[in-house]
Amino acid sequence: MNDRQLKFASFAAAEEELAWLSQAGELVSSTSWNWAQTLVHCAQSIEYSMTGFPQPKSRLFRRTVGAAALGVFSWRGRMSHDLAAPIPGAPALEAQLAPAQALERLRGAVLAFQQWSGSLQPHFAYGALDRQAYELAHAMHLANHLSAFRARS
Repeated sequence: MNDRQLKFASFAAAEEELAWLSQAGELVSSTSWNWAQTLVHCAQSIEYSMTGFPQPKSRLFRRTVGAAALGVFSWRGRMSHDLAAPIPGAPALEAQLAPAQALERLRGAVLAFQQWSGSLQPHFAYGALDRQAYELAHAMHLANHLSAFRARS
C-alpha cells in the first residue's frame, strides 16, 4: 500500500503538497479513485461545510461516534478513513474530469471557505464544528487522501 502518512494542520500546508503533486507528472495511487476524482471529493467536503451535507448521519452518531473519531484524529494529527467512500448523497465523481479542472475546483472551495462569513454547516459525521476545527478536519482529510498518491519514479 502506498500511504505516505502526510499530516497537515492547515490549508496552507495542504497547498504545498497539492502544488508539488500537480507538477509531478505521472502519479501512482493506491486508491480506486484517480487524481481528479480525489480532488473533487475533497472539494465537495469543503463546499458542503458551507452549504450543508446532503445526507448527515444521525444526531446521536455525530455526538458520539463521529465526535470521538474526530477527537482521535485531532489527537493523532492524522485522519484515516476509506479513501473510496463517497460523501453520503454527493453526486458521483466523474472519472474523466481533467485534473486541472478538479484542482481549480478544490482551490476555489478552499478560497471560498477562507472568505466565508456565513455560518458553517454541521459535518455529516462530526457534527457542529467551528472554523478552526473545520479547517483542521479538512486539512487532515486532504492529507489522508493525498497520502495515497506519489510521483512515479
